[in-house]
Amino acid sequence: MFANNSKIGILAVSFFSCSAFALNPSCAPGGNFDLSPFVLQLPSGTTNNPDQIPASKLVGCSGYQDPGHKYFFTESGDGAMVMKAPGRGNCATFPGAPRCRSEFGETTPWSSTASTNRLKADLVVTGGSQVCIGQVFQSNSNNKPLAEIYYNSNGQISVGIEYVAAGGQGQDLNKFGPITPGTRFNYEVRFENGQLQFSLNGGAFRTLKQYFTTSRAFFKMGNYNQGSDDSDIHVFGLSVQH
Repeated sequence: MFANNSKIGILAVSFFSCSAFALNPSCAPGGNFDLSPFVLQLPSGTTNNPDQIPASKLVGCSGYQDPGHKYFFTESGDGAMVMKAPGRGNCATFPGAPRCRSEFGETTPWSSTASTNRLKADLVVTGGSQVCIGQVFQSNSNNKPLAEIYYNSNGQISVGIEYVAAGGQGQDLNKFGPITPGTRFNYEVRFENGQLQFSLNGGAFRTLKQYFTTSRAFFKMGNYNQGSDDSDIHVFGLSVQH
């Protein structure tokens, strides 16, 4: 579980986008994006002990990129943040979570009834049959998601809402789009004032039905591979706001 129970402060992180900001291909991802709210989990490491990179090592133009630029690095052409994950089973994972990932998780949880809790992302999925590109995660002993945002190779975007807090009973899939496969898109997910909402490509927000309540939560974002083939995403914008 990424988040801890430290005191929550006010956080507003700038939303970087190629349309407004030039990404520097010579910098590590932490020089183009504010990664200070996150810890990064990678598919490298050892059995039951995947590599986790803290924010202190991610931030700045000379921040972390994995050796050999295999899983997490800056694209040399456009400066996008590249996040790759092998197919299922070909990586280091935690017990009970067998799927591979290169994924950020917030380290400070927040109240779901607060007035502002927002995650925005601008990206393109360049490989993978089904990829989880964002999550709203419960911050409690369940250590399970409340909602997961999926992209599939047909361009379908779906938000899966868990039926039970303990997980394992399936999800209510709410479909958005589809988009043209392999094209850049953006999304925003909000979990504020007790309501869960989602918007794709600047469209109207849709309020999503919840099947249980959770008082505290945190966001995840990245490449959480749901398929057996390798997955690859290029990120052009990422922000959280509380």
